[in-house]
Amino acid sequence: MTTSEDQLLTPEGELSLQLPAGSDAVNMFGDVYGGWVSSQLVLASEIRAGQEARGRVATVSVGHMKFMSPVLRGTVLSFYTRILERGHSSLRIQVEVWGRCPDGNELRKVTSAESVQVAIDHQGHIRALPATD
Repeated sequence: MTTSEDQLLTPEGELSLQLPAGSDAVNMFGDVYGGWVSSQLVLASEIRAGQEARGRVATVSVGHMKFMSPVLRGTVLSFYTRILERGHSSLRIQVEVWGRCPDGNELRKVTSAESVQVAIDHQGHIRALPATD
């Protein structure tokens, strides 16, 4: 018998960034603040886009984020990325953030957002993405 509670959520995409939430990322209540998670989410998106673009990229936009649970200091955050759309010079990327509690037991989804990255050259001008293999 399978119910929706029996179906476990799992991360989708490629692991692009993984790091612990340190004491420099916490608010006055001891929880990791959303701005820090958001900046790491953009970094994960840039890492993935840089690989796809084989070079420099710039962030065009970051979509809506909704946090599903607080993140404690020491939580190891994993950022999974998926290419949703590939344009001439831009990439629309879905980033999922998953956290493993400091005790190492519980893995849970923290948040997700879409990001758009554009390939740029050394002068900062938009350039075409390389052909896919």
